[in-house]
Amino acid sequence: MNARLLSGRRQRGSAAVEMAIVAPVVLLLLIGLIEFSILFYTTMTMQYAVREGARYGITGRSDLDPASANQQRYLAVIQAMKNNSMGLYDTVAPVISVNGTTYASATAYSANMFGSAGEIVVLRVDCTWKLSTPIVAQFFPNGEYKFSVAATMQNEYF
Repeated sequence: MNARLLSGRRQRGSAAVEMAIVAPVVLLLLIGLIEFSILFYTTMTMQYAVREGARYGITGRSDLDPASANQQRYLAVIQAMKNNSMGLYDTVAPVISVNGTTYASATAYSANMFGSAGEIVVLRVDCTWKLSTPIVAQFFPNGEYKFSVAATMQNEYF
């Protein structure tokens, strides 16, 4: 009977010690899973936004331009991308390339950047996502996840 009592006393608190050893590893894996899920969500959302912007752009319309007078097609395409990006467009610091020409800032955009009727348009957006978890960020240069999304379509005859 004394052997059983001693055995029970020796194991008291072992669950707390095991939890203290395992909990940091489990939390680290959970945080990494959440961060990578956010990266995947951001990539897929921006891919959708660029595809919708390209689909809008090939129609030649400009009614989405926020300016009510002198509406521009390129501003309307960018607005279509913003509308479909779930608020991530400005967060990812986008750099737009159309048919291989990079437009690094809004001042570089031009009225004919999406081409004319019948032309093939390749709309590419290079994005930078700043990682929020230092544990995951150490695996990426400068703690940033850089990715590109693109869509290729032919302009309609407008």
